Amino acid sequence: MFKKRTEIRFNSVIVYALILNAGAAFMWPLVTVYLHNYLHKSLTLAGMTILAMSCFMMLGNYLGGYLFDRWSPFRTAVISVLISTGAIVVLIFFHGWPMFSIMLLFVGLGDGACMTLLNSYAASIKSRSTRAIFNILYIGQNLGIVIGTLMVGVLLKNGVTTVFIVAAIFYLTLFVITLIDFNVPVDRRAPIKASDKVTPGAPIETNANWLVLAICGIVLAVYLAYALWESVIAVHMTSLGIAFEKYSLLWTLNGLMIVFGQPIINRIGNHFKMSTQTYVGVAIFAASFIGLIFAKEYPAFIVVMIVTTIGEMIGFPGIPAWIDSLSTPKQRGKYQGYFNLFLSAGRALGPLLGGIILDFASYRVLFSSAAGLILFFLIILMGTSWQRKQKSLREP
Repeated sequence: MFKKRTEIRFNSVIVYALILNAGAAFMWPLVTVYLHNYLHKSLTLAGMTILAMSCFMMLGNYLGGYLFDRWSPFRTAVISVLISTGAIVVLIFFHGWPMFSIMLLFVGLGDGACMTLLNSYAASIKSRSTRAIFNILYIGQNLGIVIGTLMVGVLLKNGVTTVFIVAAIFYLTLFVITLIDFNVPVDRRAPIKASDKVTPGAPIETNANWLVLAICGIVLAVYLAYALWESVIAVHMTSLGIAFEKYSLLWTLNGLMIVFGQPIINRIGNHFKMSTQTYVGVAIFAASFIGLIFAKEYPAFIVVMIVTTIGEMIGFPGIPAWIDSLSTPKQRGKYQGYFNLFLSAGRALGPLLGGIILDFASYRVLFSSAAGLILFFLIILMGTSWQRKQKSLREP
């Protein structure tokens, strides 16, 4: 029916990333608010739901990659989109408890597989360098988040059914794109592109396990804290009398800042060490949670989100690049695997721990704990990096 191509189109990958993240952005901010404010469930239960959804997403990540390597990438992509789409369609008609949480597990499974497949297909493109592809993907993903979070805030006023209908349209569009553009032959053993080769003179082996683990500790801490923005902060703001629509606008601000500001930050960051860039960005990100302690009015949350996004833009994108600089080709998959594992763990644990803390303490304690955890791991990282540097200076 559709004309065969020898390689997936780069533009199709970007549009796929945008629509996938827009559809996913409908769900993440909605989960805690809907369970707590509409279904009247505890924040701990909401956190456990997000944890379970995250675990299924991690399972989808694994299965997507496994089937991409060992089965049919196209069939895997079609099945993955159908799983998410089917769950969203069910939610249009049945969104009470516990059906809402059960369907979220299938959404997480399908989305997790789709995200892995997206990266795998993108990496198979030979017409551009891998680094350039993923830099543009990062912007496309955040543009999708802008669209999704902006729309969910507006649509929720018309009822949750409307939200699920529009989300289903996004996923059905994703399914059509998959059918049209993803049925292409994929060279899963493609040679490394010239632009991705290891720098001449790089060591054959490195001994950076402890430093990589320290970096991963930061990844765990920052994404655990970041998950609070996607969950309990929505409840916090609505409890202060701030409309959910205004909360979603903060994510729109976040996405727009990244879309337009990230290219500038990337150019400036090229003049600094990756470690320095990470330290500065993470410190600013931690400081934003101190600001949340004192935020009571909507303008204050806008300022905090701006500070949060600045820290994110400076510190987050360079982390996987720093890890990659510490690895050799043999270690690259293992170390990047560590990065993704700790990232997913942080996003999974954040809402649950946030809900537990709020059941026994206050938002002040929660935000202070988040800032303290980030700074704790930042000190460990800086100390580990300094020790490794001193050791290398002593060696002949």
